[in-house]
Amino acid sequence: MRSPWPGMNPYLENPELWSAVHNRLIVAIADDLVDCLSENYRVEIEKRTYFSNDEQSVLVGIPDVAVLTGKTAEPTSSVATVSLPVQPEQVTVPVAEEVNERYLEIRDVATGTVVTVIELLSPKNKRPGEGRLAYERKRNRVLASATHLVEIDLLRGGKPFPIRSENLGDYRILVCRGDQRPTGELYAFGLRQSIPPVPIPLMLGEEEPILELQPLLDRVYQKGRYYLAIDYTQPPQLPLSEEDTRWAETLLRG
Repeated sequence: MRSPWPGMNPYLENPELWSAVHNRLIVAIADDLVDCLSENYRVEIEKRTYFSNDEQSVLVGIPDVAVLTGKTAEPTSSVATVSLPVQPEQVTVPVAEEVNERYLEIRDVATGTVVTVIELLSPKNKRPGEGRLAYERKRNRVLASATHLVEIDLLRGGKPFPIRSENLGDYRILVCRGDQRPTGELYAFGLRQSIPPVPIPLMLGEEEPILELQPLLDRVYQKGRYYLAIDYTQPPQLPLSEEDTRWAETLLRG
């Protein structure tokens, strides 16, 4: 079954679905680009790993204080004490989650140089915490280098990364060439629009392949059978505006 949405499907933004959607889409982008690139290039799927939970990074098992051994001093007070039974309480101990985020690198075969980095943002990248910090560090390193950056943000929620623009849209794709910084090309689009095709920059003078994300996302929706996992009678986890809600209701009825 085809996705009923002309562009990004807002139900896929649900974090419970997005992790798998992200992985499938990264592989689909890599496979699509390989068919467009000369054999001067390879496309690698790389992985960024960090430990995090929804609130902050937590390590369990490291004591806050030293444990001292030896005799305990006898109480010197003459005040009578009453020993009351202490009942344990069931509590939740925050445990750090190992997070693996995949991204793409286009490498020059001859030198191994990373020519272009393609990032597909995840919810953790746009919320406060280690996920955002880890990505910010990576983003800043790329922007300080000669490597091109293509940053794909298909999530309405969270805080966008710094881009000087009066129109960030619901969704956005940033193409930032290493030889043209601080200037970049921003493709901002709304819920009712299809995902625009974007160029993928390569080495200077080389023809740039065009990444058509919309058919790739539609294929991920079909192959992953997300139509079986989504209940379109319920609103998406991140609510739509009133105007978009009315539009979506008409769209889904059709």
